[in-house]
Amino acid sequence: MRASRPKPDKLLDHLRKGDEVVVWKLDRLGRNTRNLLALIDDLEQRGVHFRSVTEGISTTGPMGRAMLTVMSAFAQLERDQLAERTRAGMAAAAEHGRRAGRREVTAEHVKVKRAQELKAQGLAPADIGKIIGASRATVYRYLSLGVDDMS
Repeated sequence: MRASRPKPDKLLDHLRKGDEVVVWKLDRLGRNTRNLLALIDDLEQRGVHFRSVTEGISTTGPMGRAMLTVMSAFAQLERDQLAERTRAGMAAAAEHGRRAGRREVTAEHVKVKRAQELKAQGLAPADIGKIIGASRATVYRYLSLGVDDMS
């Protein structure tokens, strides 16, 4: 039921009855409310306590468990609203002709042209990368752009 996360999974594998899991914030342990509550249930069944420092919640008593449920619901609401605002912002940007992500590099890009010129002079991709300030892999990508133009 819980999402695979290597470090938290490793922690959970080492827990024993009587241990206490302490996190800085609720959202550090679970991806969403359902995931977090299922995880807390699993901990309780194993005799492991939970405490969140920022929210001041501990599952050692019934009130802490109730507060955990309420706080995790609010944390989920906050994440959902953030995702909704992000999607709305991206949609608004798209309406104005802007796209999310890095700009596409074309064969007309200055660094691409420079890389192609240096390659024509016989320089190795690693050396070209040092000159234009790009990784060797990026140089190879640049050199593959406009390959037809170079013949």
